[in-house]
Amino acid sequence: MEMLGIDIGGSGIKGAPVDLDTGEFTKERIRFETPHPAHPEPIAKVLAQIVEEFGWTGRIGVTYPGVVIDGVTWSAANVAKDWIGTNAAELFDKTTGCRVALLNDADAAGIAEMRLGAGKGQMGTVVLLTLGTGIGSALFTDGVLVRNTEFGHLEIDGKDAESRASAKAREDHDLSWEKWAHRLSEYMTHLEGLISPRLIIVGGGISKKADKFLPLIEGVRAPIVPAKLLNSAGIVGAAMAAADDDAKASATTPAVQ
Repeated sequence: MEMLGIDIGGSGIKGAPVDLDTGEFTKERIRFETPHPAHPEPIAKVLAQIVEEFGWTGRIGVTYPGVVIDGVTWSAANVAKDWIGTNAAELFDKTTGCRVALLNDADAAGIAEMRLGAGKGQMGTVVLLTLGTGIGSALFTDGVLVRNTEFGHLEIDGKDAESRASAKAREDHDLSWEKWAHRLSEYMTHLEGLISPRLIIVGGGISKKADKFLPLIEGVRAPIVPAKLLNSAGIVGAAMAAADDDAKASATTPAVQ
């Protein structure tokens, strides 16, 4: 089965049709720069462009870098503040002409990793951290997603954790891998004290360079592993969420007599 997934990020908006059995893209991924300022309507137009490029009809999955409850976006750490309280799912439905399954970007990445990646078959508490423009988080207990955790905004030394330990913070402050790993160690140790995970999965684009920093992290009991789907996990998880919504809709639709 194939489904279109689109991942809205702070710097880029990426989309591709996904083979849900393998997690592989069935066509080459399309990427556009995220409009700045990142208001809802310009981003909706980019989504419509991606849908048009693929000639897609039907349901699509879309990620958003913040809290999503019943299609409404309730936080805006790395996009314009007018997202807060916006029924983004309704806006995207109208602009793309497709039914949209909208969810938090890290939750989408976590779904993909738990089904096809580093978390497959893992029980107990698992947390995925996406290190990018900010720090996204996805929390699972016995494979069940606890939606909309925002562990990137835990306070470390009086500051948002993501302002100190995101991949963007490493670039902005020109940190060596060793210094950045020290900040990640502080952050992950604090997080571990709160949720006691059995496994920590590190995702985001920086995960393809995991060998440069994961061995330098100290003081964390839980195993730390890189995401297997790397930066594709958001697109794959979005597609999976769309397929899940399709299945739910089919299950609740009365059969035609």
